[in-house]
Amino acid sequence: MAEEESEGKTKGCRLLGILDIQNTPCAREAILHGAGGSIAAGLLHFLATSRVKRSFDVGFAGFMLTTLGSWFYCRINNARFRVQQRMVQDGIKNKVVYSGTVLDPANKPGAETPSGPS
Repeated sequence: MAEEESEGKTKGCRLLGILDIQNTPCAREAILHGAGGSIAAGLLHFLATSRVKRSFDVGFAGFMLTTLGSWFYCRINNARFRVQQRMVQDGIKNKVVYSGTVLDPANKPGAETPSGPS
């Protein structure tokens, strides 16, 4: 019974058997944004032209463009955040390692004190 529960949690939800939505960053949000974009594009085109097939095509194109745009935007922001996080972690690690040693940048002449000039 415990094995079945653990398998169910790791399996996740797959889209067309390709993309694991639960474990892939930005996938869920991109799909939801794409669905909204497709409805908006298709409905607006239908209201403007009253052509059903062309409105479906415009809606599908809206889905693809909105999904891909949202996906890339989210992935770029996640990559930027990871780089900033890594820089902060390295800075904290260096602060701990070099604190109180000759190599401490705060002890160099001309370095500002943490409190700053008064």
